[in-house]
Amino acid sequence: MAAHLIGRQELARRLGLNLTDLTCFAFVLEAGDDLLTAGDLAARVHVTTGAMTGILNRLERAGYVTRRPDPDDRRRVRVAAVPDAVSRVEAVYSGHHARLTALFAAYSAPELATIADSFTRATALAHEYLEKLNRNDPQEDC
Repeated sequence: MAAHLIGRQELARRLGLNLTDLTCFAFVLEAGDDLLTAGDLAARVHVTTGAMTGILNRLERAGYVTRRPDPDDRRRVRVAAVPDAVSRVEAVYSGHHARLTALFAAYSAPELATIADSFTRATALAHEYLEKLNRNDPQEDC
């Protein structure tokens, strides 16, 4: 876990971002054409909507995202990745992605299913842990 965290920090540094901004941008990329609102991103990154405004301002100034009006609610905006920024991230990350792809290609379909299941379940546990931490209840065992 530490190696992955340090890797993400280095990726962020090379892209001129901080780790929180990179994480936010990763959620924007993951959403693809199903554009997220600032509120959606704030919930995923576990920051206030005010903090998310600052994050989006930095990402927009750096050329990573644009804000688009929500077609269903004029008070909200949706966040889209800038294609050139996607290319910049791919240029820095593509070598690692290729190595991961080669690693997973060495596994059988049943093995991949087990790996995917373990990632899915570990992610759910991580979200549960984070929610417990955020409740800050001294009576609750994290």
